[in-house]
Amino acid sequence: MLRSTELTRRAALLTLCAFLSAAAQTPKPKRSPDVPYVPTTERAVEAMLELAKVTKNDIVYDLGCGDGRIVVTAAKKYGARGVGIDINPERIAEARENAKRNGVEHLVKFIEGDLFEADIREATVVTLFLLSSVNLKLRPKLLAELKPGTRVVSNTFDMGDWKPDKEFTLEDNGEDSYLSHKFYLWIIPKDKPALK
Repeated sequence: MLRSTELTRRAALLTLCAFLSAAAQTPKPKRSPDVPYVPTTERAVEAMLELAKVTKNDIVYDLGCGDGRIVVTAAKKYGARGVGIDINPERIAEARENAKRNGVEHLVKFIEGDLFEADIREATVVTLFLLSSVNLKLRPKLLAELKPGTRVVSNTFDMGDWKPDKEFTLEDNGEDSYLSHKFYLWIIPKDKPALK
């Protein structure tokens, strides 16, 4: 018969093994995300989609999609198709569940991947909630790959010397933070600007 100390030790070992096994099964991103995950407020999602004038004919790409709320809302409210891209597999799992819960899985897809390597040529609208430094790094890709007329909307962060075609300020977004108040819209021009 085992002593209580031995039983306690075995129970602790089994608990540790279960914890390590669960931790090993949680998928990790291939590299660290470029920005911390901060969900876009619902008011901000609405403002971004309205600023882009999304319709059922659009294909909305959300780069760094998090839980997929922008793409899901575009599909649910406007009937638009959408693609969300995020490097974090946990966020992609949440986004897929969000699409299923809202009944729009037939209109949207979510891809675990690096937004700098993603094929975005199909997009007619691109949404961003990154950082200014990431926007600047992404800017050449947007200009090179997106068709003229594609709308790019950024929550909070601009793109340096690439002046937006339109700006919008949400006076009350339901939060006290400085995030999700200011939005920028760029329309990809036929003649791509020379940027520094």
